Amino acid sequence: MFESPNFFLANAKSLQIGCRFSALNADEYLQMGNVYVMFPMKRLNSLVTASDMGGLFLAAKSAACRKRASFGLTRISPECNNEDAEESKMESTKLNVDEVLEEYAAAEMQKRRLVSRSKKPLLETIIEEPSFSR
Repeated sequence: MFESPNFFLANAKSLQIGCRFSALNADEYLQMGNVYVMFPMKRLNSLVTASDMGGLFLAAKSAACRKRASFGLTRISPECNNEDAEESKMESTKLNVDEVLEEYAAAEMQKRRLVSRSKKPLLETIIEEPSFSR
């Protein structure tokens, strides 16, 4: 949470359509077996919508399909050990999270750019009044 201050984490079990997001505290530990989702900080006090849950369900479905598709195609290679496999899994997961963060950040920057008005300086002639000295 300190690495990406513009986002907050929510436990997928606590997400219910029509209820507010319940963000995790920065010092709260993540538990094994739970699914956590990152949302932009601007959504913190808003309600959970069907589109939020739809994105979560699509991601879960695609992950399940990938796992099911690769079930019969796995091989064990004597040259590969478990440490290398775990490192590659962690790197791919980290890359996926980074890609999602980049997408959110790019969308946020584009929205800010579109919302902000371009301020053009107003150039007017200054009319000076004569000053009388005594």
